Amino acid sequence: MTTDKILRIALPSKGALAKGTMELLSACGLGVSRPNERQYFGSIPALPQVKVLFQRAADIFTKVEEGSVDLGITGYDVVSEEGQSHDDVIVIWDKLGYGKCKLVFAVPESWVDVSSIEDLAELTLLFRDKGKNLRIATKYHHLTQKWLYEKLIVHFSLVSVQGAMEAAPTMGYADMIADITSTGTTLRENRLKQIEGGTLLDSQACLIGNKRLLQESQIKLETTKVFLELIEAQMESKKYVSITANVEGKSADEIGDRLMYKSELNGISGLQGPTIAKVYSGEKNDWYAVTIVVKQNMLLPAINHLRKVGGTDLTVSTPNYVFGSKSQIYEEFLLKLN
Repeated sequence: MTTDKILRIALPSKGALAKGTMELLSACGLGVSRPNERQYFGSIPALPQVKVLFQRAADIFTKVEEGSVDLGITGYDVVSEEGQSHDDVIVIWDKLGYGKCKLVFAVPESWVDVSSIEDLAELTLLFRDKGKNLRIATKYHHLTQKWLYEKLIVHFSLVSVQGAMEAAPTMGYADMIADITSTGTTLRENRLKQIEGGTLLDSQACLIGNKRLLQESQIKLETTKVFLELIEAQMESKKYVSITANVEGKSADEIGDRLMYKSELNGISGLQGPTIAKVYSGEKNDWYAVTIVVKQNMLLPAINHLRKVGGTDLTVSTPNYVFGSKSQIYEEFLLKLN
């Protein structure tokens, strides 16, 4: 298969983001084959026209931006930091539902008088009066500077750090940090505390693409559509349950009328209404199988409604996919692309 027909996707090679990505794709029927963890390349057997490249999450934005790959899954924090001036990179899906974390300000626990962003603003002025700048260690220079400027905090300096960010205040080469945290445990273990109002960004896994490369290939667009639709339909399916019950009645229409009475008002009539089919048991009977699909939070009200109309032998299952009349995420992607 020629290069212009192959859709290249960069995925995180290790860590929590890699684990979440593999679980998501596997659940969508897009399981990734990677012979061993030291190999940089993989494949998706269900989509033979896709080639997978494993990279550090921090490097995936660059791979998409330079055109080494067409799509990439990385953290939204990376995209927000690196994507300030790269028109070729578009965010196709900003919330994939895993890898959730926050970019926050953290100060030493010993700073008992600093507990909010207002306290921090006052502290920068105290540093200025002493002829100093408050030193903030971070890997997120653009996001940190922009956020502080918007808060009218201007007296600070940013310190680049390689390695463990949390050690910077203790080691003495920074006063505080701006870094990513998911649970706050690492901050607490290093005697740092988050400050109130000091969350710069909420982040999670997101899907990005190279706008120019995708515009140039209809084949890649078609593969991208399949990729997006399967993920969207699988994620949508988590919202619903399918309930089937046996109901005795004179006819399908009569049972339908009973089911629909008042059910439309409380969301338990199903997505488009109930499906009713005759039950054949080899002898004459007036039993029908009724199936409705409802949202997860309406499970018990729907069960009770089916019972009230004579439902018995109720079974509940979860759909693997729920497809709409068209893919909403793909339609939004096309708008961004064009």
